[in-house]
Amino acid sequence: MTNLLSLTRMRVRLALRNKMFFFFSIVMPLGFFFLYSAIFAKGIPTEVQFLLGPVLALNVMGSFWGLSATLVTFREQGILRRFHVTPATATDMLVSSILANYALTLPTVFVEVLLAKFLFHVPSLGNLASLILLVSIGTISFGSLGLVIASVTNTMQETQVLNQLLWLPLIFLSGATIPFTYLSKTVQHIALFLPATYLVHGLKLAIFNNQGPNQLLLSLGSLTTWFLLTLFLSSQLFRWEPEAKIPRKAKLYVAATAIPFLLLGVWEIRYGRVIAEEKVAVQRLDNAEKSERRQKQKEKQDNTDSDQPDDSKDP
Repeated sequence: MTNLLSLTRMRVRLALRNKMFFFFSIVMPLGFFFLYSAIFAKGIPTEVQFLLGPVLALNVMGSFWGLSATLVTFREQGILRRFHVTPATATDMLVSSILANYALTLPTVFVEVLLAKFLFHVPSLGNLASLILLVSIGTISFGSLGLVIASVTNTMQETQVLNQLLWLPLIFLSGATIPFTYLSKTVQHIALFLPATYLVHGLKLAIFNNQGPNQLLLSLGSLTTWFLLTLFLSSQLFRWEPEAKIPRKAKLYVAATAIPFLLLGVWEIRYGRVIAEEKVAVQRLDNAEKSERRQKQKEKQDNTDSDQPDDSKDP
């Protein structure tokens, strides 16, 4: 435990000195937040609340990129070799990486939530217990994905290519950037096999629909199972030395981490729960916007009537 805590503190300090971490963990998430809130939602509180889930999901998902790149850089520069001569084990290194990534991701999420509440006046943050659980499990599960990527790639160039190949489907098919209901039926069915879809969907239901953890067992359970699989696989493939290579066949083991979402996707295509809930959420947003417009029109009419002179008081 002492080794784990020491490694975690050291990983946090090293990350804070890394420009890549600063961009992916602070600049990019806040950039997405203001883009969604000020441009896409036009600062309308209800729409900001609706888009807050996808914004937080982008922050959580982005953690895998910086984590994988950092570990590969450490291995190429021989930093991991120095850790190897200490009593720390591979499991200590991997778990400390996840803990450090979690500790560094939470402050940005906290800032985004505060900005939504006090700058854009979001009417409600939904169920806070669900929000905290999904952010926590999402951060460690996507952080574990970064560990797997760092374990199966040999150079920074390979890492960046694989990160890019994974990042684009995760953000464009999950509903994080393009509303899920806007996608074609075929693309929606493909998205049901992606872990990001269940993170975005869960956060949206927690914040906008105020659903509790017992109503989000699908998202929480699938992400937790995925985390355990990716952590186990990365522990089996982890390498301290830059000269150490893994056989190509070992990279096929990565496909095993997709099993939970392969099964879940088949189940969802049959029953369509996620797609139906997404449609209900969009309908709820439309109803809320119509209600707000009617309220504003009523207030405007009341103000107009109060400004008109009362003829009954004329002599």
